[in-house]
Amino acid sequence: MVIAKAWVLKKHFDGFPKTSDFDLKKIELPNLKDGGEQELLLASVFLSVDPYMRPYSRRDMKEGDIMIGTQVARIVESKNPAFAVGTFVVSARGWRTHFISDGKDLQLLPSNWPESLPKSLALGTVGMPGLTAYFGLLEVCKMKPGETVLVNAAAGAVGSVVGQLAKIGGCNVVGCAGSDDKVAYLKKLGFDEAFNYKTIKSLDEALRKASPNGYDCFFDNVGGEFASVAINQMKKYGRIAVCGAISQYNDSVPQKGPYMQIPMIFKELRMEGFIVSRWNSRREEGVKALLKWVMEGKVKYHEQVTEGFENMPMAFIGMLKGENIGKAVVKV
Repeated sequence: MVIAKAWVLKKHFDGFPKTSDFDLKKIELPNLKDGGEQELLLASVFLSVDPYMRPYSRRDMKEGDIMIGTQVARIVESKNPAFAVGTFVVSARGWRTHFISDGKDLQLLPSNWPESLPKSLALGTVGMPGLTAYFGLLEVCKMKPGETVLVNAAAGAVGSVVGQLAKIGGCNVVGCAGSDDKVAYLKKLGFDEAFNYKTIKSLDEALRKASPNGYDCFFDNVGGEFASVAINQMKKYGRIAVCGAISQYNDSVPQKGPYMQIPMIFKELRMEGFIVSRWNSRREEGVKALLKWVMEGKVKYHEQVTEGFENMPMAFIGMLKGENIGKAVVKV
């Protein structure tokens, strides 16, 4: 018999999440059934903390539910011939240390995953954030060689991959982030221009200086005031991929904007919100491409690893505050 630990949402977040909004529970798991169920027992090895958890928890969860999220897990016991003990998989079973599965909700890591590569990358650069960058750029922005791409929250899990994929695609890339260390990281990744949005006098001026001719593509992870300013510097027929709105997730009172219809009309812009699950049928294609680029050294990665399952809430809150460079993960 296994005692699993799980973090539950004690109360819905009001403004910025607090550690007191979570509760750590113990759950007794039954023994695996013999026969037709073909069950597996899995232990989480790495767990993901991501910005989407903040708005999705309000939309999809009720108080007392296990916090949503994905993990890389190892199979510890198997009654399913399709899954051998010791195999690593990705699953979306929330913030828990152990769980039972019938195998249908599990995704195997690619068979050519090198031993030298951290398995946690299946939650980041070669996982959902990397796929978000891949399909957002190719399918929503439809970037073309020679174009200029703007990405905000550029040192985060998604933004850092966006910039590198845009460079692979032959684009000029401008990124912005919230610290000098993050800006230095963007330069190391090969961004053409990068600036710290917290230390500039005027966002409008900083964007104009970084690309005087404007922007063809804008990959927006932030929303709010940043998007209102940036939209005025799009080129005619520019494309905007709305991936996230982290500047608004923790607001108790909704922000009031400038409104963007006039620049959208005059510049004939296309703005499209997207969720990466739209391309689930092409997941294998994206993972294969990302893994290849990582193995070739064309896409670099950085992980902020927090040790200990008991520190999940702290890692989540730190990520929302922008304390991480690259992907934030928790190692059990």
